[in-house]
Formats: sequence, structure tokens, C-alpha cells
Amino acid sequence: MTVTTDVPASILHAFIASCERDPTHPCILFEGQTLTYSDVHDLVRRWASSLRGWGVAPGDRVALFLENSPSFIGAYLGTHLAGATVVLVNTQYRQVELRHLLGDSGARTCVTDSVRVADVLRVVADLPDLATIVAVGADAPVADRTADHPRIVAGDDLAFLGGWDGIMPDPDGIAVIGYTSGTTGRSKGAMLRHRNLAANAVAVTTAWHWSGSDRLLLMLPLFHVHGLCVGMHGTFVTGGTVDLRRKFEASEALDVLTRGETTMFFGVPTMYTRLIAEASGRSHRPPPIRLYVSGSAPLSAQTFAEFEAGFGQAILERYGMTETIMNLTNPFDGERRAGTVGGPFPGQEARIVDVRSRVPVVPEVDGEIQVRGPHVFAGYWNRPDATEEAFDADGWFNTGDLGRASADGYVTITGRAKELIISGGYNIYPREVEEILEAHPAVLEAAVVGMPDADFGEQVVAAVVRRPGVPDVSPDALIEFCRDQVASYKKPRRIVFVDSLPRNAMGKVVKGDVKVLVA
Repeated sequence: MTVTTDVPASILHAFIASCERDPTHPCILFEGQTLTYSDVHDLVRRWASSLRGWGVAPGDRVALFLENSPSFIGAYLGTHLAGATVVLVNTQYRQVELRHLLGDSGARTCVTDSVRVADVLRVVADLPDLATIVAVGADAPVADRTADHPRIVAGDDLAFLGGWDGIMPDPDGIAVIGYTSGTTGRSKGAMLRHRNLAANAVAVTTAWHWSGSDRLLLMLPLFHVHGLCVGMHGTFVTGGTVDLRRKFEASEALDVLTRGETTMFFGVPTMYTRLIAEASGRSHRPPPIRLYVSGSAPLSAQTFAEFEAGFGQAILERYGMTETIMNLTNPFDGERRAGTVGGPFPGQEARIVDVRSRVPVVPEVDGEIQVRGPHVFAGYWNRPDATEEAFDADGWFNTGDLGRASADGYVTITGRAKELIISGGYNIYPREVEEILEAHPAVLEAAVVGMPDADFGEQVVAAVVRRPGVPDVSPDALIEFCRDQVASYKKPRRIVFVDSLPRNAMGKVVKGDVKVLVA
């Protein structure tokens, strides 16, 4: 497949083109409001003008510490129209993470809300570059300015400065700094150019047959690339409509899907397991929609099968990351194969190389996934060492993810290179063992990690969540279950039962926290 759609210079260019094509078409549905493309364009211009009035200059970094809302979209595109760069901030972050992200990025302005402004104020004394805090919401303590926080301005007091039309982005300019999810170690800021975002949005919309008639139910957070760079960018490129929600609620999602107005739903695996559970208590399932997409964490074969049985549709699983947005996808037309993430999006490349020799491997052999193309980021903010390490001499980006490709090109993610367990000289891929454990009827989910071992260097240890309503199984029985299916050196040496697995905001299991649980 080739990309037949022209790639715009930026997402802002694409958004304005959609505004000009049909200014009255619904762009954002939010809590009873319908904002047309014209309405959102006006909001973006007012945000850009206000940011300029608050001292934001071209090249500045503007941090968005906001939950899902039209204000997020206005501030996001408004920052680009003001010539500045957006820094995405996870709304679950608190003092330690905020101090790192705002300090590392050198953000001059932070846009937040009445709930989170207090968290910013707790760290503002450690952030000399942070000149302005924009507080959105009627409850924001703007009127309570004191010598302790004189930098707060009201984000609802947007003003349009006549005679200024903004600064349309340079395709090579840095549009977004997205900090890596940080499941291990301190997160790094990935610099995404305007052209990276635009090229990937065109690739995604082409592959998934996205059009202006689509209505996306979006409950993913906009601080993450899945919600923002896939959900919102795809909407802007196609001129479609997004039904935006503050957060995911399974009952609410099912109610909306049942009304039959939605054509697409994007989620993470946890959302799909909750939809399955919610639907099991109802007499009718929702009518078919055009597309269900899952990503950000592996979708188990069991969840894939249960959803297809209950909803009558196969989920399309894809693979992406902060540095590259979307890399691989199961086909829109064709087999959506459980446990795989398909092949490259149009106009992009991917291959699998040996983790040591860096030579491409043959099908069905594990290695590290590399990608290359117009979607790949510019590098890590203020980390030239990490940037150099991330690319090879031919421009291939080392994703750090392990995988294998079938003979017909379907890629299966098998783990993280840094999570590879080496026990007695043998390589053990955690995802392989996790999938075996999760195939046991008494196991809901599992996370496998390597723990220090005096004899073997590392030993395989599994944290396991029991499946409710199923007879308990002993650790020894689970170990024997694994031994029966894989080489003995791959079996867990210990099983630790836990109530739940530690996850980050996008549903990824945090392996560092798992190691604490099983220590």
C-alpha cells in the first residue's frame, strides 16, 4: 500500500484545511456541546493570541497538564500557532515527576486546571524557567494571587489580539516533546517534528480508511500519543468528528456504542477487558462499528477471542511508541491475527535484527525491532548521547522492543530488550512465559521478570493475578504447567500471587514495580 494523500506541513495546516473545507461540520462533541470546525478554529486563535500576550515566544516550551477537554485542544493547537512547542504532561504526575518534566524541558509556561494547579505550585520554587502558570476553570485560584504565586493567570480569560494571525509551523520545527512512559528509569523527552506528526497521521488514516464521515469515541488521555497523535490528529487530517470524554468508563462507553452513532473506538487492553465484563451483564450487544483499535500494551489472545465472541468484531491491534507514534498495524482489510501487530504502516519501514550482531534475522527468529521513515522523531531533548545510541548508521531507530515476524510478515512483540532475562546463558523472553501462564484457566494476567540468582545470574519469577470464580491453583501447579509447554530453563522458579499488576497511565505493566512485589 502506498500513501496517496498529500502530507500537510503540520497538523495545524491539516486542521485549517479541514476548517476551510467544511467550517460547520462537527469537530468535537464534549459534555453536551457541539463545537464545529469554525468554533474550534476560533478557540485556537484565541489561545494563540492569549499565549502570546502572556509572554510565550517562538521556540518556547508550553507544558499541558490538563485532562481531556476542548481547552486542551485549544491550548495544543494554539501553542503551535504561537510558534511554540508543546510538552505533554501525564495528569497523574505529582511533585517528583513534575519537577523532572518541567525542569528538564525548560517549560516557560504551564497550562493546567483548578485541580492540578496546586501540584504545580508545590514545585514552582524549583523551576526558575517557569514564568507563567495558566489556570483553566472557574475554580482556579486566580484571584488568590500572593507573593508565593504571582505567576498565575486565568486560562478562561482568552483574548484575541487584532492584527496578528499567528505563526504557521515550519515542518522541521519541534511540535511536541513527549516524555517516554518511563516503565524503567527516568523518562526522556522525545522531540517530534511537525512533519513527523503529519506524516504519521496520513499513514494511519490511509491504512484504516478513516474519512470525514467517521465519529471516533475517544476516552484515551490526550497527554498520550495514542489519544492525541492518533485520535485527534487523525480527526483533524480527515475532517471527521471526535466524541471526546474526560476518561474511560465502561458503562458509559457501552451506552454510547449502543446508540449506533460511533464508527471507531480506540482503547488499551484494560478497556477491552472491562467492556467485555460490562457487556456480559447486558442482554444486547452494541451494533457493529467500523473499527475497534487496541494498543499501548499487548492484547492477550484470550481478550481478542472473548471480544470477538461477545461483540462480533475483531479488534485491530497496532504497535507504536512515543518516539515514532504508530509503527505497525494489522490490516484493515484482511486477517487481524491475535497476538500480532501486523506490518508497517504505509510509507514506513520496519525490520528485526539480532540483538548482538545487528544483522537482520529470518522469519520466526526473535530480535530487536527497528523502524525507519518520516514518522521517526528528531531525537531526545538535551540528550545527544541517548539520541546517538538510538539510531544506527543507516538511520534505523532501535525501538528497544523485541519481536519476531511470521513468514507472511505479521510481527509479534515478545518483550523489551532491557527486560530480556539471561539465565544460565539462555535468553528468555518474558512475554512468551506470560502468554503461557495467561493461557491457564485460573490465571487472569501475569508479569514475568528476571531476579538475581547466585547460580544462574537471573531466575524467572512471575507475579500472577488469579481469575475470579475459578478454583485456585498452586504455584507448583503453574510451574509444572509451564514446564510442560516450554524448555525447562524458561519456566518460572517462583510464582507470587498478587491482587493486581502495577501499571502506568496507559495500562503498561511497570516491570520495576513488579520486581518490588516479588522480591
